[in-house]
Amino acid sequence: MNIIKYFFCVSLLCIVASASAAVSEEEASRLGKDLTPTGAEMAGNAAGTIPPWTGGLSKDSGKSDNDFLEDPFANEKPLFIITSQNLEKYKSNLSEGQVALFKRYPETYRMLVYPSHRTTALPDRIYKAIKISALKTETLEGGSGLKGFSESRYYAFPIPQSGLEAIWNHITRYRGGTLRRSVVQVTPQASGDYTVIRFEDKVGFPDGLKDMGGDSSNVLLYYTQRVTSPSRLAGNVLLVHESIDQITEPRAAWQYNAGQRRVRRAPQVAYDGPGTAADGLATTDNFDMYNGAPNRYEWRLIGKRELYIPYNNYKLASNGLKYSDIVKPGHTNQDLARYELHRVWEVEASLKQGERHIYAKRRFFLDEDSWQIALSEQYDARGQLWRVGQAMLIQQYKAQVPMYAFETLNDLIAGRYLAIGMNNEEKHGVEYGIGLSSSEFTPAALRNSGVR
Repeated sequence: MNIIKYFFCVSLLCIVASASAAVSEEEASRLGKDLTPTGAEMAGNAAGTIPPWTGGLSKDSGKSDNDFLEDPFANEKPLFIITSQNLEKYKSNLSEGQVALFKRYPETYRMLVYPSHRTTALPDRIYKAIKISALKTETLEGGSGLKGFSESRYYAFPIPQSGLEAIWNHITRYRGGTLRRSVVQVTPQASGDYTVIRFEDKVGFPDGLKDMGGDSSNVLLYYTQRVTSPSRLAGNVLLVHESIDQITEPRAAWQYNAGQRRVRRAPQVAYDGPGTAADGLATTDNFDMYNGAPNRYEWRLIGKRELYIPYNNYKLASNGLKYSDIVKPGHTNQDLARYELHRVWEVEASLKQGERHIYAKRRFFLDEDSWQIALSEQYDARGQLWRVGQAMLIQQYKAQVPMYAFETLNDLIAGRYLAIGMNNEEKHGVEYGIGLSSSEFTPAALRNSGVR
């Protein structure tokens, strides 16, 4: 199916759909045919600069060293380099936020563009679950929850009919069932000076927890974040229970304060509440490019674009790098970053009348193959572009999980940025399929996990 016909079909669905709903058997049958199992276009583009999807990277695409992956494309050279001097030539394939970064840092910001590879691959059981999602999942009134989703649990709307459905695909994407990672967050000063903050994250989805086995409860995922350094913050722990139906059961969050040795409910861990140790540079819902209930915004599906986005960033995820190699004044080291031309879904979120959030408008650009947000743009109440986010995408081919090396959020006004997710100097990369149980994600377990 060509792009014009594809857009016509999507537009028609948007017109006739009175509410976000499951698609027909006929429409769902396209998955695995002209659409990939995740709902992307199987074919490449007409220019041949985006290849067809042929299954993604296999598990044996490279070696692994303590969960750090070998770069399958290490021998490739950039096709070209975008700088502030030749920006106009490539502007049609760049987002407003990307252009703003070139203008904010004209001497140092650049993008090395490489050949495109559609590397996304998921386990077969997830592909089967996606087909069930297409046929059964619907959004609840107001968009803050899903129904008919408990059987599938992944990629709620692989053939989206609205911006809301597209953003739910990012929220419900596959992240490996269970994972553990030791990662670093930095918020450099304008000079480039920074303090390393270390977290130990654990994520558990019901189908990956040994005592749940895909229980059809209202739990979407469990998440804990324990600060391990510096010493002034070490031992503080955050616990989040994310729900599927966030109308009847909103997100529940708790914090353990190591200094006070107390567990408290944390209702501020949502929406535009301050991000953990983010020095005022990020909100709670900036984490993972976007998370949480989408009910404060009106969502609009603008359509598809071909953009140069961070992709296959194995170099940035290498344990051969030091954090000082990556963290630079103004932005992370762009000489280490890899960009490729890919199709993305563009989604715009506008704050609803009567709702509150420091971001009045947001734009998200979702990779069509993985549904991972690759780029984000945050605007203030005056309509001024404020913060620009990037996820440095990689495919965790050993675990068959689309992921990112780290994510960044650049504050264009302050001239500073936050980077979180780096683990280059840690003992292990991201560990998937670890044995976790729901009992590890309870308020009662917080105090033990927070011991310094």
